[in-house]
Amino acid sequence: MGPMKAPFFLIRRTAFLLAMLPLLAVAQNLPPQISGALKTAGIPESRFGVVIWEAGKAEPAFMHQAQSAFNPASVMKLLTTYAGLEILGPAYAWKTEVYADGPVVNGRLSGNLYLKGYGDPTLTLERVWLLVRELRQRGLMTIEGDVVADVTWFDLPAFDPGRFDGDPRRAYNTPPSALLANFNSATVRVSVENSGVKLNVDPMPTGYTLVNQMRLTNGYCNDESRPGFDLLPGNGGQQLVVSGNFSRLCGEKSYPVNLGDPALTAAGMFLALWKEAGGVLSGQLAQGTTPATSLLLARLDSPPLSYAIRDINKWSNNVMTRQLLLTLGAEKLDSPGTPEKGAKVVREWLSGKGLQFAELVLENGSGLSRIERISPHSMARLLQAAHQSPLFSELESSLPIAAVDGTMKTRARKNGVAGNAHLKTGSLNGAKNLAGYVLDNQGRRWVVVNFINHPNAERGGTAQDALVEWVYQGMPQ
Repeated sequence: MGPMKAPFFLIRRTAFLLAMLPLLAVAQNLPPQISGALKTAGIPESRFGVVIWEAGKAEPAFMHQAQSAFNPASVMKLLTTYAGLEILGPAYAWKTEVYADGPVVNGRLSGNLYLKGYGDPTLTLERVWLLVRELRQRGLMTIEGDVVADVTWFDLPAFDPGRFDGDPRRAYNTPPSALLANFNSATVRVSVENSGVKLNVDPMPTGYTLVNQMRLTNGYCNDESRPGFDLLPGNGGQQLVVSGNFSRLCGEKSYPVNLGDPALTAAGMFLALWKEAGGVLSGQLAQGTTPATSLLLARLDSPPLSYAIRDINKWSNNVMTRQLLLTLGAEKLDSPGTPEKGAKVVREWLSGKGLQFAELVLENGSGLSRIERISPHSMARLLQAAHQSPLFSELESSLPIAAVDGTMKTRARKNGVAGNAHLKTGSLNGAKNLAGYVLDNQGRRWVVVNFINHPNAERGGTAQDALVEWVYQGMPQ
């Protein structure tokens, strides 16, 4: 009778524990200034994940709850943007094309005009105007058919913009789309005029009408009071209904608003600018597929990806990140791009770099998710890999600088960290996180990851700032 073999599950568990030994060996207690701040905030240390790791070193210098899976919130954007830089390249540019399915004679298009999107997240109102200007310079004056939005480069599931937090008109709840203009948002300016409330919407796409249900009051101005915004069908398009109370003491306030269907919004913005430029449309707005026989009239390329990721990370732009993940799927696994294809491309890229993150849950790549997960240790390994990448400077320069810009502009103003840390932040209800690089007072660069997941997470800023300051001061060695 041969020797008895250990059960398979026991072999796997033993291998796992052996692999964990180097990690367990460096686990340490939190310094008193951090543990004290957590106690004051009512946050248990078990929900405070930390990895501090000198750039280029083989092992972390400090870890606490490093293997636990946390909701990273917008810190997940580090994974998506770094993957985008390496997979697509920093010079990658999106395109937006304009086609005609009929002849253009004497300034008249006898057919439809097609706006075909390829996921450009930087297609602002100013850049839509550039498309309009090019068409006008080519002599086009009248479109006898429809303006058709073509969004077939992506294939997206039905999207409920209120699913995340019940506030569908918030700009951060904007859905992705192959044709996305001005982040699918408009700014609603509210002010007092005579004895009523005045509303101004910029830009106001063709196909949308404004319904003012605001009431003027004489009470105090409540900075936390946001008007209600609803989109309802009517007048052959969409009605943007604005309701609520507004005090005459408030002066003027501005609110970014998600305008609903990105394709129709983009086509509506194009058409509004087309009419401003003297163009004429005989048809209407529609969605459809560009015929293969159509003639290319104009093409607009985006700024390079390295420019886009700066906006993504500095200001934590959710829809831009989602556009990037979908683009990865469309470019590498053929169109149409889907969230599943994008996630597959990222996982294969990680695997090719020897980064196996068993706990990783990747839903949309932006962190605006209740289910996305990653551990502090995995995020730190990702940042170590990025530090070794030829594209490191592009990624680091896209991150907010403590006390200088982006989402870190108002933090760390009164200590040595100011100007010496590039850190991506991420916040949701129950999550307050940061990750990036800190240059300490001896000139050493550290990878720093801190995740807080707890109902009191928003109170954890003091502990978080103390952690980053502790790194800057060199940490007790």
